[in-house]
Order: sequence, then C-alpha cells, then structure tokens
Amino acid sequence: MPITPILIKIAPPDFDVEIDLRYATNDNITGQPVYRRAAAFLNEEAAEKLAVAIKLAAALGYRFRIFDAFRPTEAQWTLWNHTPDPNFLADPRRGSPHSRGAAVDLNLIDPQGHDLDMGTAFDAFTPLSHHGRTDISVAAQRNRAVLLGLMTAAGWDFYRNEWWHYQLFDAKRHPLLSDAEAGTGMM
Repeated sequence: MPITPILIKIAPPDFDVEIDLRYATNDNITGQPVYRRAAAFLNEEAAEKLAVAIKLAAALGYRFRIFDAFRPTEAQWTLWNHTPDPNFLADPRRGSPHSRGAAVDLNLIDPQGHDLDMGTAFDAFTPLSHHGRTDISVAAQRNRAVLLGLMTAAGWDFYRNEWWHYQLFDAKRHPLLSDAEAGTGMM
C-alpha cells in the first residue's frame, strides 16, 4: 500500500502569510464555494520552498497572500466541469500540481496588507494574465517581475499563463490526492 505524503498546513505563525482561499468563498470562477473548509496545505518539499520565498519577500518588505494551495482532486473536477479551459485549468484526468500539494497561487502584499497590482485579478482567465505582458501598467509589470524573481529564487517553477501560479519542478512525481486520501477535510 503506498504511503500518503504528509501535507503541511500553511498558516501563521509557522508561515507568515495571509490566507485568502478563494475556492472556499463565492469569490471564484464558479461563483460559489468549492471547498467546505478554508485551509491551505502543501507537501513537505513545497512547504520548504514557500518558507524560503517568505524569507526572501520579507527582506524586501513584502508578505504573501495565498489564494490556493493543495486542491483535492474532487475540487479540480468541480473547477474543470465549470470551466474546462486547458489554458488555465489542468484537465483532472492528467492531474493538477495543486492536487499533488505541489503548487501555490499567491500574490505579494505590502506592509499595510494591500495586494500589489499585477494587472489582472487572481483567476482572470485572459491573455493579460500571462507572464511577460507589456500591455499592462509598468507598475504591474514590475510587481510581476518581483514575484517571479522571489519565487524562482526560492526554487519554484512558474506557469506561463498565470502570474499567480507557481509549482514544483517535476510536480508529477508527487501523487494525486483526494480529500479523503489527504485527510484535509476540505470537501
């Protein structure tokens, strides 16, 4: 029987972040909560890399707001059934890095707790959300570059279509997990 990987809860005080799990609210692409419980988890490797990113961001006076982390496979199906767009959502038959505890969706926040302008909102399924856009404000371009620099310096890979999404390199080596397998009680 395979061993289920340990998921680490991402929350203060162990992780100096703001938690704003959009899929536990109506403020997401479905317009209704996908998660029953708002809790952020990552696998051990991802949690370690997030801790490094937190330290790097703090040195610049920033913190992170977490929009999503581990996403049970059931939630991936809910999102896919609502918006089956492979440019912004992983087909659940292939599996998402989120469902492996190997991805995080986030933004930088300033010392007053305000989100940095990234040119689009989180989960804006539009080409304007892609990295490297020059048709957004200069400030948003700079903010995206800072976020990208912090996350890649901490060992994360990025997804070219979403400024907010970072994942472990070779995330597929981690198993897909349902809510029951993960024991998170999110669904």
